[in-house]
Amino acid sequence: MKITTTRTQLEILDAADARLMLDYHHQNRTHFAPWEPNRDEEFYTLEYWRNLLPQHAEQLQNQTAIRFAALTPDRSEVIGTCNFTGITKGAFQACFVGYSVAEKYQGQGYMPEILKAALGYVFDTVGLHRVMATYMPSNERSAAVLQKLGFQQEGLAKSYLKIAGRWEDHVLTSKINPAQ
Repeated sequence: MKITTTRTQLEILDAADARLMLDYHHQNRTHFAPWEPNRDEEFYTLEYWRNLLPQHAEQLQNQTAIRFAALTPDRSEVIGTCNFTGITKGAFQACFVGYSVAEKYQGQGYMPEILKAALGYVFDTVGLHRVMATYMPSNERSAAVLQKLGFQQEGLAKSYLKIAGRWEDHVLTSKINPAQ
């Protein structure tokens, strides 16, 4: 599956693309560190990504998660990621979204472009009703992206996620499918 945006293409990568994901995380290790859980050294190995990426296709098939990589048009580099996890059907019809963008592409409008396309897929094709996102109060860029895309603030979760070795508060937001 591929979704094309103005400047990227979103794909679910497989084991053959492990080098792309390894390079993305390795090149942005310091940039991502304040916003992510602590990673062990295995995370930064080709073997780790060769083993993990096939699971993303299985999650898509089972509709438990959708993990997009946003690539340059020539597929030479990962610009960012956009992951819809915890997909729940039934009465809830919802999921969580998490995302990242490479430091060199930060501040250029890539994340809103990527998320807008991915949200369109989740709402229109998958048929979810609600997408939830959280961010640390100090992450002003993430807050701006979500606000631009129409996510509404719903509250503050104290000591919500362990990020960079510390339990951090997170602002809770959501976006409702505009067609429902």
